[in-house]
Amino acid sequence: MTKIVNHWIGGKTAEGASGTYGPVTDPATGEVTTKVAFASVEEVDAAVAAAKEAYLSWGQSSLAARTTVLFKFRALLDAHRDEIAELITAEHGKVHSDALGEVARGLEIVDLACGISVQLKGELSTQVASRVDVSSIRQPLGVVAGITPFNFPAMVPMWMFPLAIACGNTFVLKPSEKDPSAAVRLAELLAEAGLPDGVFNVVHGDKLAVDRLLAHPDVKAVSFVGSTPIARYIHTTASANGKRVQALGGAKNHMLVLPDADLDAAADAAVSAAYGSAGERCMAISAVVAVGAIGDTLVEKIRERAEKIKIGPGSDPASEMGPLITKAHRDKVAGYVAGAADEGAEVVLDGTGYTVDGHEGGHWIGISLLDKVPTSARAYQDEIFGPVLCVLRTETYEEALDLINSSPFGNGTAIFTRDGGAARRFQLEVEAGMVGVNVPIPVPVGYHSFGGWKDSLFGDHHIYGNDGTHFYTRGKVVTTRWPDPADAPTGVDLGFPRNH
Repeated sequence: MTKIVNHWIGGKTAEGASGTYGPVTDPATGEVTTKVAFASVEEVDAAVAAAKEAYLSWGQSSLAARTTVLFKFRALLDAHRDEIAELITAEHGKVHSDALGEVARGLEIVDLACGISVQLKGELSTQVASRVDVSSIRQPLGVVAGITPFNFPAMVPMWMFPLAIACGNTFVLKPSEKDPSAAVRLAELLAEAGLPDGVFNVVHGDKLAVDRLLAHPDVKAVSFVGSTPIARYIHTTASANGKRVQALGGAKNHMLVLPDADLDAAADAAVSAAYGSAGERCMAISAVVAVGAIGDTLVEKIRERAEKIKIGPGSDPASEMGPLITKAHRDKVAGYVAGAADEGAEVVLDGTGYTVDGHEGGHWIGISLLDKVPTSARAYQDEIFGPVLCVLRTETYEEALDLINSSPFGNGTAIFTRDGGAARRFQLEVEAGMVGVNVPIPVPVGYHSFGGWKDSLFGDHHIYGNDGTHFYTRGKVVTTRWPDPADAPTGVDLGFPRNH
């Protein structure tokens, strides 16, 4: 019997009423294992209404009450991390260790939310004028929404909702319809932790559900992570409807390798950053820029390591890389490799014909490595979102920096060098929101904020960290003057001397 994933509205399962369902496929087999209910406009409205009703009390609740729930949720999440990782593997395809890592990174933001009391402290200036004080406070927005991608079905939602609800907002999540089960399990754990009904809701669906959230007058802010074209659409549409927006888009992350770098360390980093999670992550390194004469040696070291990666079902402990999310995406990724030679690249490794015995119907693709890739090639210009690594060659640091800064994307980047002065120049001169120095995937820890520049981010706020707290609250400044009690009207004695 096919499993059905329903919505979560008002603290309980809400069976799909639209009659429309989407398929959820096991990427390792290609078989449809689950159906997910797609929400109608009325069902989205019901979730927003539940969140709006819950906000009346949750928005006025004490910080202690909110963090008590979050501490309980954290304990439950920790206890169920293997279970959630298995749900991720079954629907996304990533190997179990990658799925566990995803849950662990989500836990970091729950930790941050548990300490929200510190983040929400206001400011006070006394005696700015005679008997006048000025204070600033931060207050929740109301109902906020999150629209999240398939590649991190647990982590990216946890980049959003823990901080949002800790700040006093209520939340409506629209997860990817390709792997929806993790989001519903998180909702169940929140309910078990004591979160009041309606504070956190989940609606599944496609563009219809997304557009309703973008237009709904009771949704005050929208957070999004996904591709650049959709991020631009989310930002434009939601902003036009008067909403606060943070929309994180795509990437083409470069790893600059200088001639003095430890090439073994650089090759190890390039392989893990390019092919981990099958390249389906916005912080994957998809372009290595080799400076000077090291290119041939570096490419050979990458090839040697890449050929040893064990590809198989994510449920197999021996697997180091799983399949891609859908057959259509697998075919799209393969197309970049198939056309690379005609566009001037040298195909060092071609993984497009890879299959796994006993799982021939899965969405398999092997490791691909392209060398001497021209900047005009589609494989360089586009975000491939698969296990394809491009190597580009430059003669100088300046040429490499210009190449990187010419990219329309500015999500993350890295430099590998032994020279501290070169690394310092790079981190100041490169046009990207996150920089690694001998660190290939510079995803910030939870108490710093994640976000890129240029076409990798639309909106003013990065996600989680201090930016996350500011995004989910709005500031208010209060100027106060009180008469001195000694100046009370005649006949009212407050016990203060009148000889001041």
